[in-house]
Order: sequence, then structure tokens, then C-alpha cells
Amino acid sequence: MNWISNYVRPKINSLFSRREVPENLWTKCDDCGTMLFHRELSDNLNVCTNCGHHMAITPRDRFASLFDGGIFAEIAVPMPIADPLHFRDQKKYPDRMKAAQKSTGEKEAMLVAEGEIGRTPIVAACQDFSFMGGSMGMFVGNAIIAAAERAVELGRPLVLFSAAGGARMQEGILSLMQMPRTTVALQLLKEAGLPYIVVLTHPTTGGVTASYAMLGDVHIAEPNALICFAGPRVIEQTIREKLPEGFQRAEYLLDHGMLDRVTPRTRMREELITILRMLLKEPPQVVGDLPAPEPVAEDAQPEPALQEAAKE
Repeated sequence: MNWISNYVRPKINSLFSRREVPENLWTKCDDCGTMLFHRELSDNLNVCTNCGHHMAITPRDRFASLFDGGIFAEIAVPMPIADPLHFRDQKKYPDRMKAAQKSTGEKEAMLVAEGEIGRTPIVAACQDFSFMGGSMGMFVGNAIIAAAERAVELGRPLVLFSAAGGARMQEGILSLMQMPRTTVALQLLKEAGLPYIVVLTHPTTGGVTASYAMLGDVHIAEPNALICFAGPRVIEQTIREKLPEGFQRAEYLLDHGMLDRVTPRTRMREELITILRMLLKEPPQVVGDLPAPEPVAEDAQPEPALQEAAKE
């Protein structure tokens, strides 16, 4: 037995060998290339702490940061026909759906929930871009209708977070029919006098932009979000001209009057609370858990003991 090769060398190698670090502990920023620790990135709502670049965030994580205490209740959405056109390209449509459901853990591309934000009850809907590009199919149409009907039933405002590549081609004309369906559903909110606020996230394009994403009472966007109907490359190839810098980005659209605000994700909750309470004609939010103080009548007189203490 060789004592050096069989014992000493393995011992030294074990001391100096590099430990493998799991790949999911670090995320590289798509914009500046900074390596971000996953907990730090999650605490900052998937916004780069170095350059402020807004990365994708799931609807559940967004709702957890939006609602008070991260508590919300899902609203049931009717499931449409699974494969109405029997569509097939490189894969069958049902196979693509199963792959998207497995990778995201969600049934479809939109999540609808109800809860309180700053003690203001609301109904919220959020698209998941990681689910087949957040494409608008029959389920998304059903989800917006369910959200609007629930908001009218409870007398609550509706807040919608859009993120989509457009209509879902696997459902053909049926996906395009969701544009008028959702428009009619949102008209119910207007007739009921309830606010409808849209938060446009990166990217919001195609038929989604041409329908419910631009029908809000207030339009807010996250920084540098792409918001358009046709993409900039398609426009450049069609008109054969160079587009302005930042064309169809949130800041450009704000300067040209298509948006009301561009708000970072870390300040979105406070912004929504302020706007909702203004539209509902409610007093400003009270910070903390204490209830709002009771209003004091103008003719009310302080107690005698308080008057004597004030004189002293």
C-alpha cells in the first residue's frame, strides 16, 4: 500500500478542491451583465440592484408583493375548449400547453385574484409572459370577463398587469374574438362607475395593446417596457426608415401622451394605492396598522383639564 498516493494525496485534493455552486443561486442581468444573488434579486422584486433593469416576474410573486401581507384569493376562470382548431405546427397544440404548464406550474397565461392593497379591496389580473409568451387565447378572454364580473359584483376596482406577445395563433380567429369580448366586459366596469387601471409591463404587444391593455382609466408602465402593436423591426422594414431612439418604449410613450405614469416596480404598490384611493374618493392611506383617526368637528371644544394643561 502506497501511503502517500492512497491517503495523503486524496486528503490534500479534498481540502483544495472547488465546491460546486448550484447554478440557480445567481442570475445574470440581461442589461448590465451583473451577477445577482437570487435572494437579493427576489427581495428587490426581480429588479437589478445595479442598473434598475426590470426582469420578468411571475403573477404569483407579483401578487405576493402587491396585496396586504401577500394574502389573496384566486378567482375561478371557466376553462375553454382544449384544442378547438386541432392546430399543429412542429408540435400539437395540447403538447405545447402541457409543456408550458409543466415549466410554469400554472394552468394558463393569466391569474385572477382578489384581496386588499393598502386596505383597499380590489380585483387584480396578471398575465404570465413565460406561459407561451402570455398570448391572448380564449382562457385570457374568459379570465378578464371573470375579473370584470367579480369586480362589478363586489363593487371593487380592477387592476390589470399586461404582458403579452399578442393573440395566440394556435386558436386563430377565436383568439382575435377576445378583443371585442374583453372590450364589452370592461364596459361593465365603466357603467358601474368602477376604476380600471392598467399596468403595462415588458412586453405588451399585438392584439392585447389594441384592446384591453389601452382601455384603462389610468395607464402606468414599468421602465423601458416595450409597448406597441407592431414591433419596431416590422415597422422599420415596412417604411424603410430608421426609427427614433427608444421608439415604443415606456418613456417615449409617456413623452408623447400615451401613458400617464412610468413607475418602477418597487414603488408600484404605493402608486396604485394612492391612485385607487383618489379615484374612489377615499382619504389617504394611513401608514402602519393603526386605524385612521376620527374626524374632529369644528365646533367641538376640548375638555377643561386639557384647557388648563395648555395654559400651563
